[in-house]
Amino acid sequence: MTEHVQAGGLRVAREIHDLVRDEIAPGTGVAPEQVWEGLAGIVRDLGPRNRALLDVRDALQARVDAWLKETPTAASDPLAQRAFLTEIGYLVPEGEPFQVTTAGVDPEIATLAGPQLVVPVDNARYALNAANARWGSLYDAYYGTDVIPEGPGTEKGSGYNPARGELVIAHANRFLDTTYPLAEGHWHEAREISVSGHAVQVSLADGRVTHLASPEAFAGYRAQDGVVTNLLLVHHGLHADLIIDPAHPIGRQHGAGVRDIALESAISTIMDCEDSVAAVDALDKARVYANWAGIMKGTLGVAFEKDGQTRERRMNPDRVYTAPDGSEKVLHGRALLLVRNVGAHVYTDIVTTAEGEPVPETFVDGMLTALAAMHDLKGTGSYRNSRSGSVYIVKPKQHGPDEVALSVELFARIEAVLGLPANTLKIGIMDEERRTTVNLQECIRAARERVIFINTGFLDRTGDEIHTHMAAGPMIPKPEIKGAAWMLAYEDWNVDVGLACGLAGHAQIGKGMWAMPDEMAGMLETKIGHPTAGASCAWVPSPTAATLHALHYHQVDVRGRQNELAHRARASLDAILSPPLMHDRTLSAEEIQKELDNNAQGILGYVVRWVEQGVGCSKVPDINDVGLMEDRATLRISSQHIANWMHHGIVDKQQVVETMQRMAAVVDRQNEGDAAYRPMAPRFETSIAFQAAMDLVMNGVEEPNGYTEHTLMRRRREFKQLQR
Repeated sequence: MTEHVQAGGLRVAREIHDLVRDEIAPGTGVAPEQVWEGLAGIVRDLGPRNRALLDVRDALQARVDAWLKETPTAASDPLAQRAFLTEIGYLVPEGEPFQVTTAGVDPEIATLAGPQLVVPVDNARYALNAANARWGSLYDAYYGTDVIPEGPGTEKGSGYNPARGELVIAHANRFLDTTYPLAEGHWHEAREISVSGHAVQVSLADGRVTHLASPEAFAGYRAQDGVVTNLLLVHHGLHADLIIDPAHPIGRQHGAGVRDIALESAISTIMDCEDSVAAVDALDKARVYANWAGIMKGTLGVAFEKDGQTRERRMNPDRVYTAPDGSEKVLHGRALLLVRNVGAHVYTDIVTTAEGEPVPETFVDGMLTALAAMHDLKGTGSYRNSRSGSVYIVKPKQHGPDEVALSVELFARIEAVLGLPANTLKIGIMDEERRTTVNLQECIRAARERVIFINTGFLDRTGDEIHTHMAAGPMIPKPEIKGAAWMLAYEDWNVDVGLACGLAGHAQIGKGMWAMPDEMAGMLETKIGHPTAGASCAWVPSPTAATLHALHYHQVDVRGRQNELAHRARASLDAILSPPLMHDRTLSAEEIQKELDNNAQGILGYVVRWVEQGVGCSKVPDINDVGLMEDRATLRISSQHIANWMHHGIVDKQQVVETMQRMAAVVDRQNEGDAAYRPMAPRFETSIAFQAAMDLVMNGVEEPNGYTEHTLMRRRREFKQLQR
């Protein structure tokens, strides 16, 4: 059992109490007692509102369920939906047009467009890699992925393959020709790069000396003994560092000695306390908070073995160059970091009231992540995150403007406790719940002085769509939902509303994750659709993916694209209100079983790692052994989809049980190489992971909003208890 201590009128788990006292609070100017007393006041004053808003969610869903049962065709009638949802207060009236006034926002959020990573902050190695993903090797991204197909003689192999290297350099030269063209000739003809008279000179193979077609692209350089070693270029606000070393084995393959191109890649990263994290008790949360504090202080490090030596990974320093005018130019060496707190529906016993009642975990997250960020605000750490004096907190799973308003009030109360200026804590609004989507303008209005982020998320949003319309009828197969009319309208609606509210220049408009980290050729082909759609950031699953996705932001002028989109008509609310139902469509038994197999295998592959290994996000093989990035959002949609089909008789309980058991054996086979893995088959009754997966499906109709946290956390705690 976790030991609790009395602090400020609360009962605080010893691990959290001591972490705040010994590591987080020192240097902030805030005494630990002040933190706990302030949190106690927040719990006392805002706790009842949090609970009441959760009750509103349940009450509205109950009324929607009853209405759909009474009027089976209502879900297919957007006008009827509008009238009913307005009557019950689900859909609120839109006020007068307005523009957000968020101030003190770093350029990575306000003006720059580029890739965004999301990483579980409880994994220190992943967190450091993501923080350092601001800069990535274009050569490595080309060489190590399927962007360049492997052919005879051009395989990756176990060591460096010069033939493959030639293809990499050819790809890189084409990128330079497109993004930083020369006034004459092409980059593959370059033989020497120099700086003269504050300008770039490039000597070509035929003896000509040329320069950049756009001289303003020259942003800086480094030189040693008068020889240029780094050429810094800029386009659409993003930098490319040409690293020049003709003596290097790879540099010798490039005509001008360019041995690599470091691209500015993940300009922002969300350090996640939520969907990608499996934190169920005080020990887990202490690791979450300690890692975030270590990042804010610049002290986090991870030891690793390389070439037989123990080394340590830490946060990268800033990058220093000489500007064209001879002055010093310093570029940020790390992604701008945001932190995502848990949702309002999660209650925790790591902090309780004096009477032992759990409190909203998002209250604790908000207080302690903001406290840790004060090291950055005060400049006590090794590096600076926000140069504008802000803390960026992403709030997930909010339902409508009243819940956003409570988050804004929570932030104001935290600022008062910590002595921070008003609006220091900025809010990212995840547009992943239906009631937020249809009321997005009013959600933004509620946070108009703090909002720095809105985004769309296909998986959570689809999970909520299925749960909201559970009583309406069976849903179409999951792979088809992404192309449904409501989804296309939802994606456009988010951008349209964000632009109308003036987010450009103040906040990010984001798009969701590319879930296949090994399918980079496919990502490079399709994910350009996100900046083209007006998104200033989009999620990627790895630093390598960030480097490749950065190419899209050189191809698309996002700010110009947003200016174009600002003049189009807003996407159709009626389309958004049309759920992806099968209607009169009939599926074959083979189609039904295939869909069920896919969902069941995905659920089991993720849940077994979550419950029995504490892994909240990982690359999980799908039924075809293709690795997919899975987190609780993917689990929510799959479990809700099976629950929906069971509810409407497309499949029955016996078929689901048989499928889950059969797919458990498939997942066991896929994890045979993992020494820590515990097979689920044939011990289905005693496998806690298998029982957790069954809970998610069998209780999917009753679970509020179809969320997965309560089941996962309960079963994870059960498993951990048995290991003691």
